[in-house]
Amino acid sequence: MRVLWMTLACTTVVLSVAGAARAQDAAPAFDPAFPGQTRAPAVQSQTQYQVTEIAGDFNYPWAVAFLPDRRMLVTEKPTGNLFIVTPQGVKSAPVAGLPPVDGREQGGLLDVEVDPDFATNGLIYWTYYEPREGGNGLAVGRGKLKDGPQPKIEALRIIFRMKPTLDSLWHAGGRLVFANDGTLFVTLGERSILTGRVQARQLNSHFGKVVRIHTDGTVPANNPFVNTAGARPEIYSRGHRNVLAAALDGQGRLWEVEMGPLGGDELNLVEPGKDYGWPTIGYGKEYSGAPIHQSSQGPGMEQPVYYWDPVISPSGLTIYSGNLFPEWKGNFFIGGLSSHALVRLVLKNDRVIGEERLKPAGNARVRDVVQGPEGALYLLTDAPNGRLLKMTPRAGAPF
Repeated sequence: MRVLWMTLACTTVVLSVAGAARAQDAAPAFDPAFPGQTRAPAVQSQTQYQVTEIAGDFNYPWAVAFLPDRRMLVTEKPTGNLFIVTPQGVKSAPVAGLPPVDGREQGGLLDVEVDPDFATNGLIYWTYYEPREGGNGLAVGRGKLKDGPQPKIEALRIIFRMKPTLDSLWHAGGRLVFANDGTLFVTLGERSILTGRVQARQLNSHFGKVVRIHTDGTVPANNPFVNTAGARPEIYSRGHRNVLAAALDGQGRLWEVEMGPLGGDELNLVEPGKDYGWPTIGYGKEYSGAPIHQSSQGPGMEQPVYYWDPVISPSGLTIYSGNLFPEWKGNFFIGGLSSHALVRLVLKNDRVIGEERLKPAGNARVRDVVQGPEGALYLLTDAPNGRLLKMTPRAGAPF
């Protein structure tokens, strides 16, 4: 474990809306629905921080989660490996007993979360591309983590399977978030190809949805479509493209940041039963430059709180609530892949009033960002030699 660099203040690469030249990859067809919906004014942190590399040589790591003793679980996407990492950076052997994954392209082992009652039940949860006859689909596994020189999963159970099965290597989503009531949110993509995309707003498909389940896989009785004929009862919201970032705020509300098309990444406040419009409405266009939408607004469909044009390629979200960085309390931190940044948003009354691009990982792609139990920020870089990094105040902190 070593300190990599120190940063006194963080420059921003975000242009204010007023007078900003539109970037080459911008989608010029639609204007924002309200002021400040995109290209918020640039802000600059006064906070001074340092970055420490905890561990390295991960093969495209995807997620990090904390055990009660402050050790971390880290997933590797293409290999399907799960590691336990000490605060000093010592890695365990790969955890045995996980099911096989389809690790091609965007597939593999994705998110991992620790049960809020782990101290008594020892359970962890993970998302992965499950190989199936005729294709694959996102699944959620649950098991008891057995510690030791060769850690393993016992009492394996698959508690959720995305349906239908589709032969696609793209856009399956995969973030897990525990709600304050103990239920589990699972974010799902629309599988990218046309046969999946058109199902994003349809209630008979899991594609393009956020679903909500109990930790044993059963469906909460108060889910919004439980009594809707033909609907999959796990569905909580619909009309999403590919949700790779989600977190609760201090009020227990679910926010998500979804990977959009060119000029169309979105931040949404997710509410039960709401339709977020993909692919009918949106602000982006195809990567080829071809149009997708006839309009950016439509009846019965929600507007994003914020969208990025040009995009950041979001993956990972934490809403900061710690005490190590008082200036950042309540701010949203989003991992940026194509933007090679940690994106900081300042919100007021559920509207974005400022944006900053931080570079704690240098020019690396940031796959995940998590707040640690002591209030530090932990990052994963997206690379074949990915790193686990920790951000702490430059002056040091008592931990």
